[in-house]
Amino acid sequence: QQVKIRARPRLPAPDYVNGETHLFFGRPYILQVLETTGRPRVEFSADQSIILHVRPNSTKDERQKLLNAWYRRQLQAVIPAYLQKWQKEIGVTVQEWGIRKMKTKWGSCNIQARRIWLNLELAKKSPRCLEYIIVHEMIHLLERYHNDRFYGYLTKYLPGWKEIKKELNSSL
Repeated sequence: QQVKIRARPRLPAPDYVNGETHLFFGRPYILQVLETTGRPRVEFSADQSIILHVRPNSTKDERQKLLNAWYRRQLQAVIPAYLQKWQKEIGVTVQEWGIRKMKTKWGSCNIQARRIWLNLELAKKSPRCLEYIIVHEMIHLLERYHNDRFYGYLTKYLPGWKEIKKELNSSL
């Protein structure tokens, strides 16, 4: 699985400069970088842009950190509704969840702690990809292994999961 993930095509590494395209919930947005003496922040514009308000001479790492913090807040705002919906539907309870930067996985589940972790990069994918990963990880609370029973549950609760998985693992 890790070999497959590393082998798939990727977008060029961003430099966090004006005019770059950055994805947010599956849609491309143009990055605008505005220098400010105020507090660094991210603004989402209805005209298809993400605006980074940064200090003069900010570094690429500082801009990346600012945008990633914004992505994290966006995920934190939408995940609870998915959890509430699917806990009722599947009949399981997630005790704890979190978001982290993962290199080779979209999510993980600690069955004993009933905790799921979601990859920060999901903020760049469509909402249906985020929902698929949440459902996938929650089904691990019913079945630990990726076996016929697991995929039976996945098909029962999310019949179009194979198509969503293909979208999730595409380069964009």
